[in-house]
Amino acid sequence: MFYKKPLSLQTIVLHWTTGLMFIAIFILGLYMVELPKGPDKFELIGLHKSLGALILIIAITRIVWRIKEGAIKPASIGSAWQNRLANIIHGLLMLATLTMPLSGIAMSVGGGRGADIFGWQLIAKGDSIPWLQELGSMVHGLSVNIIIALLTLHILGAIKHQIIDRDNTMARMLGRI
Repeated sequence: MFYKKPLSLQTIVLHWTTGLMFIAIFILGLYMVELPKGPDKFELIGLHKSLGALILIIAITRIVWRIKEGAIKPASIGSAWQNRLANIIHGLLMLATLTMPLSGIAMSVGGGRGADIFGWQLIAKGDSIPWLQELGSMVHGLSVNIIIALLTLHILGAIKHQIIDRDNTMARMLGRI
C-alpha cells in the first residue's frame, strides 16, 4: 500500500536546502581543517561560520514548518521497527541541524570572537569564556561522525525505498507526486 499525498513545496525545498547545505559545509569543514593557518584558512573559517549560521536559520524554519504541517507519513507501510528507526533518524538529523551550528557559535563566542553572518554581526566580540568554547568544541567535534553515520543511514533508507520497496518516496521528495 502506497501513500500518495504530495508534499508541500516548502517541505521539499527546506529538506533539500538543509541537506545539501549540511553536506557542503561538512566538506568545507573537512577541507579547511587540513589547511595551515593563514589568510586562506581564516577566510574559509568565516565562510564556514556564516554558512553554519544560515543553516541554523533554515533549520529553525524547517522545524517550525514541520510542526505546522505535522509529521510526514511514510510512502509505504513498513514494519514497526523500520518506521521507528526512520523517525529516530529523522529526529536526530533535525536535532543535528540545530546542534552543529549552535556548538560552532558557542566555540566562537566562547573564544571571544563573537558571531557574524557574512560580516553582519549577530553577537559582538567579547571576553573569552573558556568553558563555553570547550563545550562547543567538544560537541562540534564529536557530532561529526555521528552525523555522518545518521546521514548515511538516511541515504541508505532512501535507496532502500527506491530499489527494494519501489514506493514513491523519492518521487515525493523530488516533488513529482
